[in-house]
Amino acid sequence: MKITIENTTKIVELNGVPARVWEGKTESGIKVHCYITRIAIDKNEKRVDEFQKELQEQKAPSEEIQAIPLKLIL
Repeated sequence: MKITIENTTKIVELNGVPARVWEGKTESGIKVHCYITRIAIDKNEKRVDEFQKELQEQKAPSEEIQAIPLKLIL
């Protein structure tokens, strides 16, 4: 499975850990949302600055994502 996700401004607490909510779609168009607690790139990557700049780009969450409570226990 492949998904394409975008960073949102929504942050929730997931089992005591802050997680940013990302949202997107699968290749077949099914909507998904992901709770990302960490993201890293290869330590030998030469475009670290570019990655960090792109990581700062955030969109407003959709209404569905905005409705997610700020604390979740899964």
